Amino acid sequence: MTSLDSSLYDFKPLSNTGEKVPAIGIGTKGIQDYRAAEGAISYGFSLGLRLVEVSDSYGDGLAEELIGRVVRRFKRDEIFIVLRLNAIKFSHVEAAVKAVYSSLRRMGLSYVDITLADGVNELVDLSVQIKALESLVDKGLTRYIGLSNFKLKDLIKSLELLSRYNIVAVQYKYSVIDKRVEKDLLKFVADKGITFLACSPLEKGTIIKNPKLMLLSSKYGKSPVQVALNYLISRPYVVATPKSERKNHIEEIHGSIGWRLSSEDIRYLERE
Repeated sequence: MTSLDSSLYDFKPLSNTGEKVPAIGIGTKGIQDYRAAEGAISYGFSLGLRLVEVSDSYGDGLAEELIGRVVRRFKRDEIFIVLRLNAIKFSHVEAAVKAVYSSLRRMGLSYVDITLADGVNELVDLSVQIKALESLVDKGLTRYIGLSNFKLKDLIKSLELLSRYNIVAVQYKYSVIDKRVEKDLLKFVADKGITFLACSPLEKGTIIKNPKLMLLSSKYGKSPVQVALNYLISRPYVVATPKSERKNHIEEIHGSIGWRLSSEDIRYLERE
């Protein structure tokens, strides 16, 4: 079992819990080579990239099985697991509990750290969805709860519906070339002290040809990917979770921490 020395890595506060999580985590959506990914993610954990986002819909459960195999090589409390489940799984308490139990069984775990309800579904009353989400904490299946792909108006309503627990994380698409969340959602969650999980931060690799990133890449001696991720984590409470299924991917995203873009260059990237 591997023990992690995380003292040298960038961390962000996890809402108001008093805990901190890595500024860069690992996403598992769209993995093609699970054998390579297993070694790569294990390597990432050993480097301190110890937050991972997974869903029962990724690879039809294969991503969860993969993470279960990797996590067993480490101390469980040193790995932070974010589980995302579709809104329909929260149609009632029993459905939510069953869905999380199924995910836990595939991973060989007894709990996850955050469970995210993914999106608003017209077939599921939002109040029922929130109640089902909170019940998972009551039953010890998840330590914290969060929301994924919620527009600001739905997020505000959800916060009003909470009765026992706080939303500690909000997940949404965010990249240096898709900054729509900066208009309202990002500021709102920062003001509330809610951690923001940036998914699809590399736009499936297309950001590497962005002229601004290429210019700053030369200036800092970093790759466009590293500049793009560093821009995101320069924001308070923002954690980025790029998909990484090869060791060289892990090494590259690891190179996005331990330094910061200047405020001038951040403003340069902010401009359209």
